Amino acid sequence: MFEQIDLYCERLGPGFWAEPVNALANVSFFIAAWATWRLARQRNVLVPGVWLTVLLIVAIGIGSFLFHTLATGWAQLLDVGPILLFQLAFIFVYLRLIAGTGNAVAAGGVLAFLGIALYSRQFEGLLNGSMMYAPALGVLLMLGVYHALHARAARSLLLVGGVLFAIAVTFRSIDMAVCPAWPLGTHFLWHLTNGVVLYCAMKALIGNIAPASRPA
Repeated sequence: MFEQIDLYCERLGPGFWAEPVNALANVSFFIAAWATWRLARQRNVLVPGVWLTVLLIVAIGIGSFLFHTLATGWAQLLDVGPILLFQLAFIFVYLRLIAGTGNAVAAGGVLAFLGIALYSRQFEGLLNGSMMYAPALGVLLMLGVYHALHARAARSLLLVGGVLFAIAVTFRSIDMAVCPAWPLGTHFLWHLTNGVVLYCAMKALIGNIAPASRPA
């Protein structure tokens, strides 16, 4: 039997359904994936990079659901792993298809982000473990500024996504702090808000894929 991990306010016992709201809130990721796929299909931009990010959004929902029901170490890896992979994939696709960089520059950006993201994971005791998302927030805001300054289509969406992500991180950070007054906690709001963040980011990406990158 695997030892269960208790990290969130809502979990009061060892059972499979001990975090029902946190578990069910993952529906936001599946909705985001479906909406992203639908939008990309309508605009005929289901290129490999878009397919990859859509599948990773689905993986985020599955991994998070497993962790908030099983609460084991291996389920936790399935929770955090797809999130990191999505971040890396999104950065690469954005740099290649939107910023117009070469593969080497895009790969260098991904490796730089990966190094910073892995370094930030050593601060697990800060903000209820939310410090590991600080690099993603920084990149999202920087891409949002770039997006707006270069007058891209849906120019404000990435900045909106960055602000929403900051709110989502706040919900994640205060989950245990509000527990005495609000036993349900706020982690489920992290899930719900992030579904919107992912769709905003993907809509901004899809709306700016160069015509040369579109399938015939």
